[in-house]
Amino acid sequence: MHSNYLLQEHKNPISKEKTPTSDVNSTKTQLFCFGSKRKSQKGTLIDSQLIFDSKRGYGFDFNTAQNIKISPTAFTAEKPTYFSVAVPEGNYRIEVTMGSKEKASNITIKAESRRLMLNQFSIKKGSQITTTFNVNIRNAKIDATTNISLKDREKDTFNWDSKLTLEFLGTVSIQSIKIIPEENLSVVYLAGDSTVTDQDVEPWASWGQFIPNYFNDNVVVANYAVSGSALSSFKGSNRLKKISGLLKPDDYLFIEFAHNDEKLKGPENTAWESYSKYLTEYVETARKKGAIPVLVTPTQRRSFNTDGTLKPTHGDFPDAMRAVAKKMNVPLIDITQMTTQLYEKWGVEASKNALVHYPANTFPGQEKALEDNTHFNSFGANEIALCVIKGIRDLDLPLKKYISKETPAYDPTKPNYISNWTLPMSARFEIAKPDGN
Repeated sequence: MHSNYLLQEHKNPISKEKTPTSDVNSTKTQLFCFGSKRKSQKGTLIDSQLIFDSKRGYGFDFNTAQNIKISPTAFTAEKPTYFSVAVPEGNYRIEVTMGSKEKASNITIKAESRRLMLNQFSIKKGSQITTTFNVNIRNAKIDATTNISLKDREKDTFNWDSKLTLEFLGTVSIQSIKIIPEENLSVVYLAGDSTVTDQDVEPWASWGQFIPNYFNDNVVVANYAVSGSALSSFKGSNRLKKISGLLKPDDYLFIEFAHNDEKLKGPENTAWESYSKYLTEYVETARKKGAIPVLVTPTQRRSFNTDGTLKPTHGDFPDAMRAVAKKMNVPLIDITQMTTQLYEKWGVEASKNALVHYPANTFPGQEKALEDNTHFNSFGANEIALCVIKGIRDLDLPLKKYISKETPAYDPTKPNYISNWTLPMSARFEIAKPDGN
């Protein structure tokens, strides 16, 4: 376990930025170069512990400026560090040049609400390497009179603020960051609940924030999933309307719901009535825009029978989704089946390691044990993301060609184990569990 969970208080150093960038919220390419002895370069030179300022529009953020040191040609850090840039809604290609003449690096990069973009990438001393990835930035605005209805808990998350935030973990050495607006990427939109959404804080995690790591830079993931949502409330909060306004031909809409739909009261709120009708509407919404809908059955809850088999806790809902997929000829990824295989292979005890099961006092202020059999930690969320990738490959979707060549084949009957999981934890955490169960 990692012990550095709390962000530290920051001091206010003297800023020495040079060559100002374009205006805050610029739609132009922005380049930030770091170092104390750079002689000439394009873009903005940052040679101090520059704290983010909304008027300036960039800087080290969330009380982490004090974690960095400025070397001659880079900033270095060994504690979690955030760098933010104010940008408008849109999709961006991020180019990060890394490496140090002084020592080796091992760098993890997460974007916005802990979307994994680079996983523990090792760089030899003296080497310089540039990595590229895409990030979706969004706001709640739909048109002049309509907005997404954000939940109170969402309003302070990184996904919904007015800036791009990159989180750097490990032994970090960053020479430059380039932010390039992109309009022609294939977009994978995600509609779902707490098992899909970008969980903003540790130790909670969902597959939607890990799957970007498995696509190449021809794709960007736009995750509109929200904890506690059912198909009806997702639509009622205008999230489907927002997605519909952005969809273009050959984009994708992945749809995973059931955990909360199955709790709705009323004779019409059944798997075969309202749930099936809403699924049909979501599919038709995507198809009207020329986009490709993909149905994803719900992740299982960790609930075992005495013989070690998993209890089905979703009733008729997975079968109802399968029926809609068959009737409408929609690609379907059966995550219900795959997570059943995962949990049963891990068994009663090892399966806890994929979910938020932590003894008391694992995190500061956590006086009681965390025992959540629905929500994943980072290890578990990554395993589910690999299941989704397997589904894309098995369906032979055109999206398959954008899976990064380094992504391994995956078999849920032969899962990974947490003993081989070393991803650094982010610095921010919360004991309260996400909405939904």
